[in-house]
Amino acid sequence: HGVLQPRYPWADGPEYITQCPIKPGGRFRQKIIFSTEEGTLWWHAHSDWSRATVYGAIIIHPKVGTRYPFPKPDAEVPIILGEWWKEDITKVLQQMHDTGGDPNISDAFTINGQPGDLYPCSKQGTFKLTVDRGKTYLLRLINAAMNIILFFAIKKHNLTVVGVDAGYTKPLSSEYVTISPGQTIDALLSANQKPDLYYMVARAYSTGSNHHFDNTTTTAIVQYKGKYSNPTSSSSSSSLPSLPFYNDTNAAFSFLGGLKSLADKKHPIDVPLHIRNRIFTTISVNSFPCQDNNNCAGPNGTRFAASMNNISFVNPSTALLQAYYQHTNGVYGDNFPDMPPFLFNFTDIFLPLNLETPKRGTEVMVLDYNTTVEIVLQGTALMGGIDHPIHLHGYNFYIVGFGLGNFDIYKDPLKYNLKDPPLRNTVSVPINGWVTVRFKADNPGVWLLHCHIDRHMTWGMKTVFIVKDGDQPEERLLPPPPDMPRC
Repeated sequence: HGVLQPRYPWADGPEYITQCPIKPGGRFRQKIIFSTEEGTLWWHAHSDWSRATVYGAIIIHPKVGTRYPFPKPDAEVPIILGEWWKEDITKVLQQMHDTGGDPNISDAFTINGQPGDLYPCSKQGTFKLTVDRGKTYLLRLINAAMNIILFFAIKKHNLTVVGVDAGYTKPLSSEYVTISPGQTIDALLSANQKPDLYYMVARAYSTGSNHHFDNTTTTAIVQYKGKYSNPTSSSSSSSLPSLPFYNDTNAAFSFLGGLKSLADKKHPIDVPLHIRNRIFTTISVNSFPCQDNNNCAGPNGTRFAASMNNISFVNPSTALLQAYYQHTNGVYGDNFPDMPPFLFNFTDIFLPLNLETPKRGTEVMVLDYNTTVEIVLQGTALMGGIDHPIHLHGYNFYIVGFGLGNFDIYKDPLKYNLKDPPLRNTVSVPINGWVTVRFKADNPGVWLLHCHIDRHMTWGMKTVFIVKDGDQPEERLLPPPPDMPRC
């Protein structure tokens, strides 16, 4: 996740997009190509919901002879936030398919695989980070949760964010961070408090009125070395750090709005200023009529769906990349629209029911090599609205603007940050709000754009960019490996 794989999408991973799934007992040699990445990324499965437990960290250190653009920390610690169900995750997914409703909510969140001491029978395994007073630790945060944006904090300690999604930022000090599924954050922790035990916690940020969520809190312990009397009880909820309320959109995006690219001589930025391809896409949770039975568990007896520009994406039966490379007809269409099929007040809380039903399709957008692209991602109030972390494979993009309400084509671009916008691969679109991102299409191949809340992606909130080859040999798609899985 976040590795650009220049000219080589064959090992990018998403099933039926860049490859057919690896079947039980099968094998496929993954060729991972690093280029400009530096910082924290991660890897995860991209087949059904298997990424719930199949994931891990990727750490890319500065090149030999270079150094961090901040004082070198005394230690580095991966902190992976996860989501846990007591039952087989394939059964959770199957039940969602069968009923047409929301999936069963998770039973716990986890920090480095452990729920923490607020859950039954979990105290003994609680993750502990042992620190020396006066030292600094680089926490490499990863949100590997399936369906939830998380707030994260440590009692009596500020975090200084210095990087996101394997790119450096201007230092940002905060009492908490907001991290969406798919995102990573590099944050410095200064062990500057009196020796004691301090809670590290993560809890849901969820705004969707029509969706249940896991409202539990996962904990870990920051434990100072040394001898000290009367340590804080790690079982007392009164010692938990203060986090924003679960639906505090202002708090979530106040943090995100403070992130800026480092943008210095050693870490320059290259924001596209002259745009050739402008795309405006709505991102919506929708519904389909219940055809299987009369008891679908979605709103008003319907089945949940999701869409981009009113198209609910349907996976083909073979890999899109293979079909593109071999010029196979009939697998996909190239008519993904650059505007919604009809315009309406996207964030009106009273929208007609006929807007809730999208079209099904396997439509992609084809881009010329090296073209400059701007995408406005507009959330809608359909089904009540909710935040959407949108991830683009094969690219990073500059987040030049965001806001609440409907995007104003005349006023909002005047407020774009073109000086030091953060560079990321995943951006959270606020509930009933919008985000604008820009990138240069200089990586040929087939690349997935999708919501990283897995239930939304499963319901169809995704599309695909096909970036054509350039004129020069080094601008063209590399050939596939000999052991590509077959459908």
